Amino acid sequence: MVKKSTKLIVEGTEIVVARQNDKDYISLTDMATFNKDSEARFVIFNWMSTFATLNYLATWEKYYNPNFNRMGFHTVKNPNGRLLVSPSKWIEETNAIGMFVKMGRYGGGVFAHKDIAFEFATWLSPEFKFYLVKEFERLKEQEQKQLSSEWNLQRTLAKINYRIHTDAIKENLIPRVVSASQKKFTYANEADLLNVALFGQTAAEWRAAHPRAEGNVRDEATLEQLVVLSNLESINALLIREGLSQGERLARLNATAIAQLKSLLEHDVTKKIDGGKK
Repeated sequence: MVKKSTKLIVEGTEIVVARQNDKDYISLTDMATFNKDSEARFVIFNWMSTFATLNYLATWEKYYNPNFNRMGFHTVKNPNGRLLVSPSKWIEETNAIGMFVKMGRYGGGVFAHKDIAFEFATWLSPEFKFYLVKEFERLKEQEQKQLSSEWNLQRTLAKINYRIHTDAIKENLIPRVVSASQKKFTYANEADLLNVALFGQTAAEWRAAHPRAEGNVRDEATLEQLVVLSNLESINALLIREGLSQGERLARLNATAIAQLKSLLEHDVTKKIDGGKK
């Protein structure tokens, strides 16, 4: 099955690169348009109707294709008379996997494994082949960088969650920071409850201690604190549904904040998310 395709631009010629069975196949039909004097199908037909081309295709198939029909190859390569070999005939007679024909007005045509496509490019023009190989290498480098970036992001996010959960299990006896008087105090809103659990003070207390600050306590929070704050909001909602008092919730949220912040700061995982800019 042909999967997602991409395109190359080589010497002004747009060439489709398709994925099949996790291998790259390049459109010979697109490549053949490099020769402006002939129709693409005739260019490919002429290339395949030579002993040199068939010998190369057979060598490739023998190496990569355990189901290659060698008898079919000898039938196609009958030396009696002129060779008349089309891509469809080659595939049908030899059970070849190095080429496939895709039907359709748009995006259809003859596709060949990159090894074979490069051989075809040499036949077309050595200069054209040089730039085709360079563009193909650039495409592969770009794809690799994208995959690496996505993989690193997924790994970093997974590491954050893993560290938070595993460390919470290992460190379930963290000393409480909030005082007894804080546990008994009724806060005006749940936002300040979270502020005390995470920052150790209410928003008003923070503003009094930072009279020249333009923002509030959350505006000045670090990335680690914001990650933990988001988690605390979800946890607090669950604790409210369980019917816990503010004092009980404050104690639990504070212990959670200490454990999670310790995990994040020890392993520096949030630095990898924002590129290490703190």
